Amino acid sequence: MVEIKEVKTKKQIREFCNLPNLMYKGNPYYIPPLYMDELAIFTDKNIYNKTCDQVFYLAYKDSKVVGRIQGIIQKDYNRTHNESRARFTRFDSIDDLEVSTKLFDAFEEWAKNKNMDTLCGPLGYSDLEREGLLIEGFEELNTFEEQYNYPYYQKLIENSGYVKEVDWVESYLTSDKTKVNKIYELSKKVMERYDLHFVEKEKSESKAHFIDRVVPGVFYLIDEGYKKLYGTMPFTDEMKKSIVSEFKLFIDTKYISIIANNEGKFLAFGLAFPAFGEALQKSSGKLTIPCLFRLLKLLKHPKGIDLGLVAVDPEYVNLGINVPIMEKIIRFLDSGEVEYMQTNLNLEDNYKIRAFWKYFNNRENKRRRSFVKHI
Repeated sequence: MVEIKEVKTKKQIREFCNLPNLMYKGNPYYIPPLYMDELAIFTDKNIYNKTCDQVFYLAYKDSKVVGRIQGIIQKDYNRTHNESRARFTRFDSIDDLEVSTKLFDAFEEWAKNKNMDTLCGPLGYSDLEREGLLIEGFEELNTFEEQYNYPYYQKLIENSGYVKEVDWVESYLTSDKTKVNKIYELSKKVMERYDLHFVEKEKSESKAHFIDRVVPGVFYLIDEGYKKLYGTMPFTDEMKKSIVSEFKLFIDTKYISIIANNEGKFLAFGLAFPAFGEALQKSSGKLTIPCLFRLLKLLKHPKGIDLGLVAVDPEYVNLGINVPIMEKIIRFLDSGEVEYMQTNLNLEDNYKIRAFWKYFNNRENKRRRSFVKHI
């Protein structure tokens, strides 16, 4: 018998957060989120409490936790797009249709009672959260920024009446020595033609001060560059502050690429992270002392880098500014400082960004999907 319970108690919160680590224990491709960040969702530290309705459910079978799901109503998104959508995320289940069906039934009943007419996911609170169900690339190491899942999840979701809404693809990139000089030449031409320059951290400037200095211009580019993309909405000042706080530990300013014009206006932005996910595997995302040592080692000497974000001012999107933005990252590959780069999510119909990867040895190694259901 399968029983569904809404998460209310501290024990249930721990069960909800621990379930993926139990299900994927020993899986070499699974990268856990930070455990403390998952727990924080259930506290006042979760800034989205002010802008979202949410619910959490656990599934029990023979008194054992066998599944979970979170429902989110992102009110800012619905208001901006004039829609009545509820998102599901943090869905995990054993390979059992009864378990998954009852989880989705509970989520859907909650959404109906909130007068929603469309269900979609996996999608988190914002576009900077883990999103999409992995449907191809199950034997590829995940990035820290995205979620791993078993192949049978697609069957469980589709069994509850969900169909494809959008797909994203990810790429594994290595340097192509025959093409890098062309990139450098194109980059130089673009920079000179439009009188552009890179925004750099000054020698005497701390990392924290540099990040604080560029944050307003960077989020302007993210809001403008991403506002028409699937599932996105503008970030409030509180959201921006929280996002920066979460990622400051993992940011190395040498992987930040910002281009401005001669008036100082930011026109393009790129951010990559050292590929540190493997440091979290043994500790299940908990920042133990051994984990911190592994983490610091990988942050200083990563094997690869994860491309987090690329954003270009829409007025300049067709002027080739993405080339110099990526040049800085390409040099790390070309020099041999890192072995590879992974791109994270590119919408399958974002042909411009996917075409850009032709300048690398490009292997599209993963595909993710967001599903939709109208009720």
